[in-house]
Amino acid sequence: MNLLTIEGISKAYAEKVLFDKVSLGIHEGDKIGVFGVNGTGKSTLLKIIAGVEKADEGTIVQGKKVRIAYLPQTPFLDEKLSILENVVKGKKAEESYRNLEGEAKAMLERLGISNVAALPKYLSGGQKKRIALVKTLLTQADILILDEPTNHLDHEMAEWLENYLNRYKGALLMVTHDRYFLDKVTNKIVEIDRGKLYSYLANYSKFVELKAQREEMTLATERKNRSLYRMELEWMMRGARARSTKQKAHIQRFEQLRDREKIEIKKSIEMQSVSSRLGRKTIEIDSVSKGFDGVNLISDFSYILLPGDRIGIIGSNGCGKSTLLKLINGSLKPDSGSIEVGQTIKVGYFSQENETLDETKRVIDSIRDVAEVIQTTDGTVTASQMLERFLFTGAMQYSLIGKLSGGEKRRLYLLHILMEAPNILLLDEPTNDLDITTLTILEEYLKNFEGIVVVVSHDRYFLDKIVDRIFAFEGNGVVRQYEGNFSDYKIATSQLEKQQINESENKIKKELEKESKEEGIKNSWRKREERPKFTYLEKKEYESIEEEIAQLEERITEIENEMNQCATEYEKLRVLTEEKNKKELILEEKMERWIYLNDLAEKIVAFGGKL
Repeated sequence: MNLLTIEGISKAYAEKVLFDKVSLGIHEGDKIGVFGVNGTGKSTLLKIIAGVEKADEGTIVQGKKVRIAYLPQTPFLDEKLSILENVVKGKKAEESYRNLEGEAKAMLERLGISNVAALPKYLSGGQKKRIALVKTLLTQADILILDEPTNHLDHEMAEWLENYLNRYKGALLMVTHDRYFLDKVTNKIVEIDRGKLYSYLANYSKFVELKAQREEMTLATERKNRSLYRMELEWMMRGARARSTKQKAHIQRFEQLRDREKIEIKKSIEMQSVSSRLGRKTIEIDSVSKGFDGVNLISDFSYILLPGDRIGIIGSNGCGKSTLLKLINGSLKPDSGSIEVGQTIKVGYFSQENETLDETKRVIDSIRDVAEVIQTTDGTVTASQMLERFLFTGAMQYSLIGKLSGGEKRRLYLLHILMEAPNILLLDEPTNDLDITTLTILEEYLKNFEGIVVVVSHDRYFLDKIVDRIFAFEGNGVVRQYEGNFSDYKIATSQLEKQQINESENKIKKELEKESKEEGIKNSWRKREERPKFTYLEKKEYESIEEEIAQLEERITEIENEMNQCATEYEKLRVLTEEKNKKELILEEKMERWIYLNDLAEKIVAFGGKL
């Protein structure tokens, strides 16, 4: 069933044409990913379909009962309302059984938002985006439109969202640069290229293959047309006269070839390796600790950066990943321990914000301020040539930075860093707001980079391609080292979890066997055959378990009260949330155990026994 159709849509800003008479249909079951280089109009397309912006021409035909939910790239929240009130505002539970507030709290908890009574004005941009995502997901809709939903999600959150969207019954249209996410969620890719739309019935991996085939066919046609044009031009130069119908048709064919839309071989972002010489001594981190507001983020961490290191830093939001980068960069000082930097070290720090960009300057002037020319592995390259290789055409180079899209600014900021020729690259979430084309070339560049790379990223695909060592933040200031890329890390932690479970089960089994011998029964967990009775340990446990349950419930209530009182202290909230989750897990186990013991007590009494 067709839900929505756009027909002959065109959109331009000044002289920049985003779409030229494009059409697209959205049907039931479609899970569409929108692909394109930054600045081609991906977000604009989503806004037009969502009804937020109007096209210059063309029509949108939407079913009468078709409902749309839209997550913008930069969402708005009412700062006078609490987080929970923002999420459920204006929504009605269409099914009588639906508990909107309960669903909202569960989703927010999944995305790291625990204190739902807090006001959003104190939150970071990433937290606001996750709240807006929950608000959008809870909206009853036939078409879900999501602009960069995976930004600011750690890998566990991204996996949860993957599972949610795979179960989602409506149609989906989204922009994301997370390639694993596209692979697992989408069944259709729409590519925006030079004002045209191209549709592929495929996920991301298949799309890459089909796109290459399309481009090769297009280039083959263009090569043929160029050859024909040269022949027709030679015929015209020899003084052909339009005396006959045949000659008139020949001239018309020549004019069509001359005036055709030329297909150029697409430029890609080429980033030659640029770095300064790396000396014998790099950066030595010795027993470093760092915390804020009484919360310890990094505890007694030591490491010596080695030539050729490719390190990925992972962990939940707010755990201290960016803090570690800032310590290495020298913009933060450790609470204890030391960081020694070699004399030849030149750090390039790519932060989450475009800190060095003056939006009142022209693009080319901002790059010339860094360097007029640089030495690459291919020789001397000017600032203008480097901009060309970053897909900044001649016209764009002389435009103001303030007029660039968010992704184009990130690309320019990355060029700023690389033009400084660092020998250690510290990259904080480099995949945010960079299109997939740029990311692919960046990955190739980093593979050939002669210096050291340390990157914070939630992009699993990027980490798999780039890093060979993982620093994982595991809570309470612990930063543990794992060899390999992200997939290797997942395998290692999965094996570790299985080992811990087996050790725990073996420990319980040994305790039960010991208990069985002491009490003269084979297994205290087995059903009593005729006259049930408590073992000595079970009797002691039965006498104390209700008090233990009461204490756990009381502590959980205290934690919730503490969370309500520290709405803006994010690190404290994270610690309290972890404690609450642990207490709730223990409480659940205690309740199951109480049910078993209580049932056994009732059986003992029924058989005339004494407790």
